[in-house]
Amino acid sequence: MGNRRRVAERRKTSPAVIGGMIAVVVVGAGAGAYALYGGGAAADDGTRASDGKPEVKTGPPSATEVTTTARAFLTAWQSGRIPQAAAATDDPAAARALLTGYAKDARVKDVTLTPGARTGARVPFDVKGTVSYKGTEKPLAYTGALTVVRRAGDGKPLVDWRAAVVHPDLRDGDRLVTGEAGTPPVKALDRDGGELTKEKYASIGPILDGLREKYGKKAGGKAGIELRVVRGKAAKAKDLSDKTLLELSEGTPGTVRTTLDPKLQTAAEQQVAKKARSSVAVVRVSTGEILAAANASPGFNTAFQGSLAPGSTMKVVTSSLLIEKGLASANKKHPCPKYFTYGHWKFQNDDKFEIKDGTFKASFARSCNTAFISRAPKLKDDDLTKQAQQVFGLGLNNWAIGVPSFDGAVPVQSAAQMGASLIGQGGVRMNPLNMASVSATVKGGTFRQPYLVSPDVDGRTLAKASRTMSAGTLAQLRELMAYTAAAGTAAEAMAGVGGDNGAKTGSAEVDGQKKPNGWFTAYRDDLAAAGVVQQGGHGGSTAGPMVAALLKAGG
Repeated sequence: MGNRRRVAERRKTSPAVIGGMIAVVVVGAGAGAYALYGGGAAADDGTRASDGKPEVKTGPPSATEVTTTARAFLTAWQSGRIPQAAAATDDPAAARALLTGYAKDARVKDVTLTPGARTGARVPFDVKGTVSYKGTEKPLAYTGALTVVRRAGDGKPLVDWRAAVVHPDLRDGDRLVTGEAGTPPVKALDRDGGELTKEKYASIGPILDGLREKYGKKAGGKAGIELRVVRGKAAKAKDLSDKTLLELSEGTPGTVRTTLDPKLQTAAEQQVAKKARSSVAVVRVSTGEILAAANASPGFNTAFQGSLAPGSTMKVVTSSLLIEKGLASANKKHPCPKYFTYGHWKFQNDDKFEIKDGTFKASFARSCNTAFISRAPKLKDDDLTKQAQQVFGLGLNNWAIGVPSFDGAVPVQSAAQMGASLIGQGGVRMNPLNMASVSATVKGGTFRQPYLVSPDVDGRTLAKASRTMSAGTLAQLRELMAYTAAAGTAAEAMAGVGGDNGAKTGSAEVDGQKKPNGWFTAYRDDLAAAGVVQQGGHGGSTAGPMVAALLKAGG
C-alpha cells in the first residue's frame, strides 16, 4: 500500500480559533452538518520548544484528537470531498484511490456516516447508503471502524489507513465493485437430485462457492447484479476468494449435480456438530465418488483443503513401502524399542512403551513409532515420496475433484525429518479426503482419484497413480488394518461396524498445542472415510467414533 507514514501536505489556511477552541464546520451533501469542537487534529497550536522549533507531540492521541480527527475524516468522506478525507489519513494516495472507487466502482451514493462511542484510539461508525446500478437500487448498511494514530515526525493525529476502514471485509489491495457477478449462480444437487443448501447442510458453504466458481458459466446460468469484494494479490495469496456483499438482483442459476449422498451428508453434519474443529470425508471405494464432507468450522473446507500433519495414519503408506522393500512383514518379528535415534533426534513411543519380541502387525496395531523409524537408515530420502505419489496418488498436485482441494504433500526430506515423515510428521501434510482415499486404495487395490462432480460434466482428466501394489503387499496391508480394527488402537471405535473393514488411528503433534490432532481412517466394504479433530487428542477416541458412525450409516 506504500509508506503508511508518508508526510501529508500541510494546510495552506488555518481554521478559526474561537475562545481558545478550534471550530471546524463542514456541510455534508444532503446529510446535514457536523459542528466539531476540540483541538489538535486540524491546527498547529503554536507551541514551540526552547530551540524555537515547533514541539512534536508524542504518545497516544488524546480523546479530543481522536474524536476530532475521526469526525473530520468521516465528514469529508460523506460530503464527497475525497482529497480532504484522504489528507486526514496517514496514506493519502491509497485512501484517495479506494474512496474514489467507493463511489465510482462500487456505485454507492447518498452516504451517511455516523460515528459511535470512542474506545481509546478506535472509533466505530455506522454506514448507510444506496447501491445503484443501471436503474436497480438497494440499500446498504454496515458498521465500520477506524483508528487514529500519531504521525512520526510532527506528531499530527491521522486516521491509520487500511482498506478495512472503507469496509470490514476488505484487505489491503482489494476493491469494491458493483456490476454483473463474476460468475452466474448455480443450483447444486446431490446424487439423488435434491438441492444442496446451507440451510439444509450447515458446512456446505465453501463447496457451494467452489461449484459456482467452477461451473457457474458452464452450467448455463445468467449472472445477477451484486456488490462484491474483488480480491487483490495479497488476499489471493492467502486463498481468499472474491466475496458478495450485496445482491441487487438475482441471476438465473445453472444446475450442477454432485456425488454427495443426502443420507451420508446429513450424518456427517451431525458428527462434526458434536466436536469442535472436526472434519470428515467419505468416498466410494469402487469409483472415487465423494459421498460426504463436513466441517465443524463452516468458513473453511478443511475436509478438502486442509493441510495438516496426519500422524500415524500415514503409517498405512509407510507400511506398504517397508513391506515392498522387504524391511517388514506382517507376521514376522519386528523391533519396537522405547527409543530410536536417527538424524540426531531421539524418537520415542507414546508413554515410552515397547513391544518385546513382537511382530510388525503388533507394532502397526499399537502404532509403535520406533518400529517404523528404525527402518529409516535403510531407505532413500525420496522413497516415501515416490510411494505416496506412485501408489496412493498423493502429492501429485493434479487432483481435479470439481472444487478447490489439496491433494496432500510428502516432500523429499533427509535425516531426522525423513524419519519423522515415516510416522506422518515432518513435512507430510494431508486432509480427511486424502486419508479417506488412502483407505480406499487399500480396500480397492488401486488409487481412484476422489471427485465431487463427474468428469463427464466438463471433460476433466482425473489423476492416476503410475502403479499398484503387488498382491502380496496389498494382502498384508489389509491384514494390518483389519487387525488394528479388531484388536488394536481402533478396536473400540470400530466395534459393531461389521462387514469387511480395517482402520488406522493417528495423533499428530503440533507445536504450540497442548493436545495433538486426533486422526482416524478406515474402510468398510465399498466405503472409506477419514476424520480429524484438531487439538482433540488420541484419534481412536476423538475422530474414531465419527468415522465409524459414518461407515455404519452407509451400510
